[in-house]
Amino acid sequence: MSLTDRESPYAIAMWDFSWLERRYEGGGYEDWDRALDELVERGYDAVRIDAYPHLVSRDADRTWTLPPAFEASDWGAPDTCEVTVGPALTEFVGKCAERDVAVALSSWFREDETGARRGIRTPADLATVWVDTLDHLADAGLLDAVAWVDLCNEFPLSVWAPFFNDPDDHLGNLDRDTPAGRRWITESIAGVREAYPDQEYCLSETAGPGKEWGREPAEGMDFIETHLWLMNTTDYYPWGSFDHDIDHRAHYEWLRDVGRDRYREDPDRWQAALEAEIEAAAEWSRETGLPLATTESWATIHFKDWPGLEWDWQKELCAVGTRKAAETGRWTAISTSNFCGPQFSGMWDDVDWHREQTAAIRDATVDL
Repeated sequence: MSLTDRESPYAIAMWDFSWLERRYEGGGYEDWDRALDELVERGYDAVRIDAYPHLVSRDADRTWTLPPAFEASDWGAPDTCEVTVGPALTEFVGKCAERDVAVALSSWFREDETGARRGIRTPADLATVWVDTLDHLADAGLLDAVAWVDLCNEFPLSVWAPFFNDPDDHLGNLDRDTPAGRRWITESIAGVREAYPDQEYCLSETAGPGKEWGREPAEGMDFIETHLWLMNTTDYYPWGSFDHDIDHRAHYEWLRDVGRDRYREDPDRWQAALEAEIEAAAEWSRETGLPLATTESWATIHFKDWPGLEWDWQKELCAVGTRKAAETGRWTAISTSNFCGPQFSGMWDDVDWHREQTAAIRDATVDL
């Protein structure tokens, strides 16, 4: 079913590369059947994962060695791990299909010890790795399980798209609206669409500094997937006040020492600010005629089970964001947070909270 044909939004969880890299005991995804049953129990009907297209394209059956993506965050393995993507991808998507859970494919283009992602040098190369990945799923009869294809997570952030180099980008690899950025989006989507015309495509983005609602999306985008938090769209978080560690530890220290109190001092202000940003994105959707999807949201970008961090205010803000997005009628897929996975116990274990939010998503109407 096309995203534009949906009567209500997907309730979607982001399982990024954790679905494959956190398969060790206690990682949360060691038993896919259990994790997916728990996802369905909480009311979700879609999941977004990293399909590792550059690794599938190079050798779907090879075992690849990956360094950790983060040290302080609980996405992916916390240490070097090995993955064999091809068989795992078909097995996992097959298990999703058995449960009527749609799969949104994306990629963070994880580094590996051979530097395989550096083989992507042009938009045509980006298209090729995705065509090869869709071929892999098509051979397994699993294309019907694919909700959409996001060719690159938060393009063109250099951490996820190191292959993109734009001399006209003056925003530190945040600007996708330069001629080079638009060319990469348009040409890469066109290349995949030529092989698979019935899929829907985007390159997701993160809202934040230098991003303004209302610009015209690049040609070829079927919808806009924007990642939107209070933390990156308002003055809630002092981005410019100190340097951040590469592993984001500074984020957690600020959230522990300042973040909760800053929110609790004036929750009405911050809830209203979040709702205003969501409404601005909805108006952008109306102006462009493209639907919205958000798979990473709504309170802060980083959070986890950590001394001094409490989930109560995160869940409160995320409920506000979820319900506001649902009310606009412009979202065809809505996440309740980017901590909606079994490795985040303080969020995952509150089954009733998830059911309340996913019920609000299912009860919403897509009005495009």
